[in-house]
Amino acid sequence: MGSQSDAVLVHRILDGQVELFQVLVERYRSEFGRYATAMLGGDTDDAADALQEAFIRAYRSLAACRDPERFKAWLFRIVSNQCHNTRRARRGHVSLDRVEEPEDTAARQRVEDCEAGQMIEEALQQLTAEQREAFVLKHVEGYSYAEMAGLLHVGEDALKMRVHRARDELRRKLEGLR
Repeated sequence: MGSQSDAVLVHRILDGQVELFQVLVERYRSEFGRYATAMLGGDTDDAADALQEAFIRAYRSLAACRDPERFKAWLFRIVSNQCHNTRRARRGHVSLDRVEEPEDTAARQRVEDCEAGQMIEEALQQLTAEQREAFVLKHVEGYSYAEMAGLLHVGEDALKMRVHRARDELRRKLEGLR
C-alpha cells in the first residue's frame, strides 16, 4: 500500500477504503511534524496537536481535494493553516520555566546550547509568517525552490526573496542579542 501514489490512495479512500488514510498519515507525519515544530517555536506538544488536528481536518474534507495528484500540497496547506491557528490561539501565553544553574561543565554546555537554540527559535518566531514558512521549508526541511513553489503556490523568485529577507532578519536579530 505504501508504494501507491497519493492520488490512488485518495481515490481508494473516497471509494470506502478509509483505513488507507493511515498510509497517508504515516507518509507525511514525520516531514510535516518537523515543519509544525519549527513553525510553533519548537513546542513539540503544540506541533503534535496541530498536526493531529490537520490530519483530522484533511480526512473529513478529503472529498474537497480537487486534485488528488497534488494531495501533498493540499495537505501542507491544511497543516500550515492549523499551525497559524495554533499560534494565534496561544498568543499571550508566556512560559515561565526556570533553568537551574548546573554544577558540572557538561551540564552548563547543554544549557548554553539550549539557550542558543531558544534564541534562534525566538528570532525565528519574530519573522513574518511568510518569511518563517519559507525559511523553514528551505533550511530546515531542505526543499528546493521549485518544490516550495508547488506547495505554496508562490513563484520561485518571490520565495527566494522571502528566504533572503528571513536570513537577513534572523542575522540582524541574532547579532543584536550578542
